[in-house]
Amino acid sequence: MPKRVDHAQRRTEIAEALVRVAGRRGLHAVGMRDVAAEAGVSLRLVQYYFETKEKLLLFGLDHLTRSYAARVAAHLRAAPAPTPRTRIEALLLTALPTDDAGRTFHHLYTSYAILSVTDEALAAQPFITSPDAAEATVTDLLREAQHLAHLPADLNPHLEAVTLLAMSAGLGTSVLVGQRTPESAKAALEHHLNRLFGGGGEGEVEGGSREEGGSRGGSESEGKGEGGSLGGSGREE
Repeated sequence: MPKRVDHAQRRTEIAEALVRVAGRRGLHAVGMRDVAAEAGVSLRLVQYYFETKEKLLLFGLDHLTRSYAARVAAHLRAAPAPTPRTRIEALLLTALPTDDAGRTFHHLYTSYAILSVTDEALAAQPFITSPDAAEATVTDLLREAQHLAHLPADLNPHLEAVTLLAMSAGLGTSVLVGQRTPESAKAALEHHLNRLFGGGGEGEVEGGSREEGGSRGGSESEGKGEGGSLGGSGREE
């Protein structure tokens, strides 16, 4: 009886080969023949499953995103009690290139973004879907934190989510190019989250407890004026 082929598993193995070889050589330099050699299969088989390099690259991006989601889930399982802040930390810190998996993720995801600028086939695909999903997730988590009184009521969750994700992406690139260490990148993110959440605690925000400088008096109501200052603090990072 002929051996039954698991086509989904075969496609995943080819995607993993793409990630490995692209991590070593750069996404721009990888061809379908290189991926076939890395996977230990024929070029014809890779073409059978993906037809074109663009389809292979898009499937590879999806595989990369799913792998990232699995690492975030593992990070959350290790947390003692998930809260909006710990879930945001898991999303942001997992994306940083602090280990081999994080380095590969940031390197290749950034490469996909750059290639999509000049590659019409990639540009025509919904590349931006995953970043939009991350932005929506962080925004929802910040809204949840507001509902629990962990953040000021007048903070703009969407603007702060954009700031946090842009900060994480920029810090990740600075680690890749050797500008800073993974530890200093993590410290910078923690520093901003501590300012955002009032010193790192998850307790209710008290009026005047997080004032910066002399622009706000301690008698202000809960979190008043904090929304605008947080937008500025994101740019300072």
